Amino acid sequence: MAKQQNNGQEQDVNQLRKVRRDKLAELQQNGKDPFKITKFDQTHHSLEVKSLYEAHEAELLKDHHTPDVEGMDEEQAKEVLKKDYEERRSIMDANPIHVAIAGRMMFKRVMGKASFCNIQDLQGSIQVYVARDAIGTESYADFKRSDIGDIFGLEGFAFRTRTGEISIHAEKMTLLSKSLQILPEKFHGLTDTDTRYRQRYVDLIMNPESKETFIKRSQILKEIRNFLDGRGFMEVETPMLVSNAGGAAARPFETHYNALNEDVKLRISLELYLKRLIVGGLERVYEIGRVFRNEGVDTRHNPEFTLMELYQAYTDYEGMMELTESMFRYLAEKVCGSAVISYNGTVIDMAKPFERISMIDAVKKYAGVDFSEVKTDEEAKALADKHHVEYEERHKKGDILNLFFDEFCEEKMIQPTFVTDHPIEISPLTKKNPEDPNYVERFELYVYGREMCNAYSELNDPIDQRERFAAQEEAFAAGDEEANHTDEDFLNALEIGMPPTGGIGYGIDRLVMLLTDAQAIRDVLLFPTMKSLDADKKASKTSEAAPAAAEKVAEKVDFSNVKIEPLFEEMIDFDTFAKADYRAVKILECEAVPKSKKLLKFTLDDGTDRKRTILSGIHEYYEPEDLIGKTAIAIVNLPPRKMMGIDSEGMLISAVHEEDGHEGLNLLMVNDRIPAGAKLY
Repeated sequence: MAKQQNNGQEQDVNQLRKVRRDKLAELQQNGKDPFKITKFDQTHHSLEVKSLYEAHEAELLKDHHTPDVEGMDEEQAKEVLKKDYEERRSIMDANPIHVAIAGRMMFKRVMGKASFCNIQDLQGSIQVYVARDAIGTESYADFKRSDIGDIFGLEGFAFRTRTGEISIHAEKMTLLSKSLQILPEKFHGLTDTDTRYRQRYVDLIMNPESKETFIKRSQILKEIRNFLDGRGFMEVETPMLVSNAGGAAARPFETHYNALNEDVKLRISLELYLKRLIVGGLERVYEIGRVFRNEGVDTRHNPEFTLMELYQAYTDYEGMMELTESMFRYLAEKVCGSAVISYNGTVIDMAKPFERISMIDAVKKYAGVDFSEVKTDEEAKALADKHHVEYEERHKKGDILNLFFDEFCEEKMIQPTFVTDHPIEISPLTKKNPEDPNYVERFELYVYGREMCNAYSELNDPIDQRERFAAQEEAFAAGDEEANHTDEDFLNALEIGMPPTGGIGYGIDRLVMLLTDAQAIRDVLLFPTMKSLDADKKASKTSEAAPAAAEKVAEKVDFSNVKIEPLFEEMIDFDTFAKADYRAVKILECEAVPKSKKLLKFTLDDGTDRKRTILSGIHEYYEPEDLIGKTAIAIVNLPPRKMMGIDSEGMLISAVHEEDGHEGLNLLMVNDRIPAGAKLY
């Protein structure tokens, strides 16, 4: 039945599209092709018309008094108010405001010889009164055959209707573009988020709040520039295609430069080139630009995003704190009208001085662990085991302190808070704290539990910097794909000499989210990264073609390196494992676990009346959106294990193998016809 209904709806839409194309063909046959029109002299926008009319009305009617109808019966009052309206219209129409506006028709009501429509433009919408006697019989007939979504240019004069709505009395209507598609139904708008992101142009038409978000985004960028220009900063541009993508902990996108026959990377940061400019004597520089990080997609991450970095000579991270606090307060006042704003129902007060707390003190306050007493990496790992904080074998004390902060503290930072003095292990480009070389002069600003920016007293000692790069190379060799690599040209610049410098990076998209009360990063990106709609079809074709290819070439598979992944070996004895209950599970939701490079969080239908949560360290091999809707196999009777503060209620089964010295992994997925909860034997 549902399929029949869908087919019926599709036929209806196709028929409506055909009607619109027929109307266009008729216009073209009659020499009225709208697509041959090249321009329209627009004088005003809708909001400007309303503001202009209100000011004009206030001036012309300043001596006019509204009659008092109190005590009159309904008919008398109605007659008096009608007469008053006609007197005011007479005064205003004697001194009309002529305007020419253009926009998309979003509503039309035809009533014989006169009609009303709504025209939507950049600033909003305005009602238009269209009368046959005013625009002519032929033009009125064309208007009556127009469709919702058509774009008109119109000329006329402003007036106020009897119900009080400022409108335009059309004297000329010109069809500028014929809409051949069907817009979503007016009262429900475009609510499907996937379609909103894929067809942002329709979202902007149907959802005024979405348009307002992107208008504010533009305003935020303009005000950032105004603020920095007022402090003597110079805006610059640096390369996007680089041989060494450094300056941040992230995996880059890689491509090939044909002209030079060289592999290059898309930048992950702006830092190292901007510092070269500080060396060159440009004392205050900033760049607002796109950067690219080869990572997952979630509510706060998009593979390409807008970053702003600035560097100021002869200051330190304290100077960056003052600049950041001043700029955030300035932006809130300019964009939101107040330094006290609301985000997701929570009041965020940027009028008060921002709180400051060191990372060690934050962990001590919220996790009850004092890392100033921790002397060795082994002690730190023992504490992580005790508090169920996931870490990797290569991690050192500073790394684990940072993991504790992520686990226990980050979400507590609701009001603007500077978290200072980070461990040296996670800060390869930052000056050491003179009082304790295990820590650096660095801060991150948190608002509503989210990192908003990252700042340093920049490391300008080339010898120390070379040692830090060497440590990063060791981390990369140990498996950290996001570690920095040695940049010899940058080291050469430091050897020429860089003055003491403060630097900072701001995630513009998260800043826009905060100031527009947006809950997901895709809501503030005009065209967010989306998986191709035909990606599954392509994958299906590839898998269908695979058997045929296999028949032609018998592939030899070496199974000598295949091994079984350790299944909670530290927690589950053999007797428990032997009683494992294997079930088919449907993947309802899948998302990256914040601050974890490996973990994905699965929400599963296991055939019971509750949803099951399982965490699995397979992010290196799969992106979350690729797994939603799949059927997998899980052990469902294991004791819950806390991972990154989340109870994992079982284990998804996967196969691990080694090939050419690299570990590969495939999640065990089965036919989708198998129902959730089906037991394996």
